[in-house]
Amino acid sequence: MTDKENLPPSAVETIKDKSNYLRGGIVDGLATNTTGAIQEDDTALIKFHGIYQQDDRDQREERARRKLEPDYSFMLRLRVPGGVLSAAQWLAVDAAATTLTDTGSLRLTTRQTLQFHGIPKENLRPLVSACQQQLLDSIAACGDVNRNVMCSHHADTSPLHRAAYETAQAISTALLPATRAYFEIWLGEEQLANSNTAETPESVEPLYGKHYLPRKFKIGIAVPPANDIDVYSQDIGFVAIAQDGALCGFNVFAGGGLATTHKDARTYSRLGSAVGFCHAEQAVAVAWHIAAWQRDNGNRNDRKLARLKYTIDRRGLPAFRQELQQRLGFEMQAIHPMELTTRSDALGWRQRDDGLADYGLFIENGRIAAATPLQNVLRKIAEKNICQFMMTSNQNLLLIGLDTNGQQQVNELLATLPTHLPSSGLRENAMACVAFPTCPLAMAEAERYLPSLVTRLEKELLKHQLTKDAISIRMTGCPNGCARPYLGEIGLVGKAPGRYNLYLGASANGDRLGTLVNENMNEQMLLEKLSPLLAEYAHNRKSGESFGDFVYTQLDL
Repeated sequence: MTDKENLPPSAVETIKDKSNYLRGGIVDGLATNTTGAIQEDDTALIKFHGIYQQDDRDQREERARRKLEPDYSFMLRLRVPGGVLSAAQWLAVDAAATTLTDTGSLRLTTRQTLQFHGIPKENLRPLVSACQQQLLDSIAACGDVNRNVMCSHHADTSPLHRAAYETAQAISTALLPATRAYFEIWLGEEQLANSNTAETPESVEPLYGKHYLPRKFKIGIAVPPANDIDVYSQDIGFVAIAQDGALCGFNVFAGGGLATTHKDARTYSRLGSAVGFCHAEQAVAVAWHIAAWQRDNGNRNDRKLARLKYTIDRRGLPAFRQELQQRLGFEMQAIHPMELTTRSDALGWRQRDDGLADYGLFIENGRIAAATPLQNVLRKIAEKNICQFMMTSNQNLLLIGLDTNGQQQVNELLATLPTHLPSSGLRENAMACVAFPTCPLAMAEAERYLPSLVTRLEKELLKHQLTKDAISIRMTGCPNGCARPYLGEIGLVGKAPGRYNLYLGASANGDRLGTLVNENMNEQMLLEKLSPLLAEYAHNRKSGESFGDFVYTQLDL
């Protein structure tokens, strides 16, 4: 599509245009008690408020047979830039999940925040209010705006990490929507009559205007040598550059994005392109103006082609850099030397430069299920108010800032758990999206299936003495890529119930995408493909060679 083609806007663009800055008919839909759902158009708008309408797909056919509407509920995702919650905030989200959702569980996400699942419509406002009392919100956690800003974990372990975390907070604040719709709809703020007859979209929404962005927008900050946030997969990836141990600026990458569509060759995964180096105080401006460039140039006709990656490729990277420089009013420097080596979380105890310690707790697929020993232990830790809670982009949880007494208390509580460490390096580096039963896009299982597949693969790992090797495996129920499978050394993308496309050869540090090697594979086919590769890796790898690099070479990918 060229810049000048006057194609009709997508249906979502029309909904945004008529929404009165994300208000739409949401209030009326919440007041309707004849259905558990809201109006169809408003299901697009509530995403900007961090909320998705869902239904239990396990029950769909039976409910349809009984002539009942789907078992509707809602998912709410918090905005937590950098992923840190206080003990009081953890207690608030735990209580909200327990009392206001049908599942009682919390789900840590791959974007370093958490989700509530199974919220009845009538509990949405109470849940938002409970979170707001602890200064937590879900504004822009979804929708065609900048979403939760990620930052490498261990934000408090060094001055460099602390500065990166503060930058993530600043970018998140600067790129928030300005409309008061969220506060009016969910928190009862009175809508003020507009007395400004000269009102323009730019005056109401200085960054986003009336139509917001063409598609979702993601930003993350990596602190070398860790690439735990998969910086190359972000619409904007910032890599912190240190000088004498302090943050001096960021290498900036743009145009990353992983989602594809099955059988649509126009869609593809893409790693971010190098844009340049900016000083630390320029990072917010760089993020703001790249988002504004995407606002003005992105595809508003076809949402499948609306991400920044397609806009950059359509306009050309040189043109993007030149136009960005004009908007910024300053020239970015050349990329500084950097090295990213790992994406794994540091589990167990880790000492900090300030004399305190953090504990990395493995949470399989990010699910903290209701009334489990894990949920109870985390609640007891929060009640003691001895640490903060940091969610990682690998769906794990860090207990951060523990003094000697706090470390002893955590050890005593963790000792009551059946297990809190992964059984292998593969399981430690496994990620899955939610998929069935609630995600409307899922074509295959992910969260409910990946643990059992890993168990089967662990038999091969044990046979070849590979149980400690940090091999990443990632699974999604559809090609949208929420668990970043295209960057897993073993990537599995749902195609149909029990069937997956297999991607292999991604790099261990996240700077090379996996390659599609087989389509529509069932479990037996996957095991028959992977087992000999694991055996070859165990016996023929070079010293220090990752599984992804080995397979990339062996299969000539």
